[in-house]
Amino acid sequence: RLEEITESERGVIKETWARVYANCEDVGVSILIRFFVNFPSAKQHFSQFKHMEDPLEMEGSVQLRKHARRVMGAVNSVVENLGDPEKITTVLSIVGKSHALKHKVDPVYFKILTGVMLEVIAEEYAKDFTPDVQLAWNKLRS
Repeated sequence: RLEEITESERGVIKETWARVYANCEDVGVSILIRFFVNFPSAKQHFSQFKHMEDPLEMEGSVQLRKHARRVMGAVNSVVENLGDPEKITTVLSIVGKSHALKHKVDPVYFKILTGVMLEVIAEEYAKDFTPDVQLAWNKLRS
């Protein structure tokens, strides 16, 4: 379905992502904290921080920060390859398989996480996240 994203929308996604990715660790941590606070059952898949309840404790977790960088890196790979659907499929397949097979993560969590990601980005970059930008990102998310 990447074909449905226009060239203009690809540009919009890349432009907004460049701003977000400049602060990838902090934004990634904010995304994961919101994800775990709103969907605590997702923490069961993370032995290093599944016991954490306090968002401040999560924010200080080296392991959570490390995972946040990996999540943001995967999203960055998708954004960098918006013109190459095969490459995106490969990236998402690798991430999906490792989470499904090795970590037994329900695929629904990916949809939830991408929703949380857009929510956090829309709040932290409200000035940049116009309705057109939101539409482009929602197309990518689907």
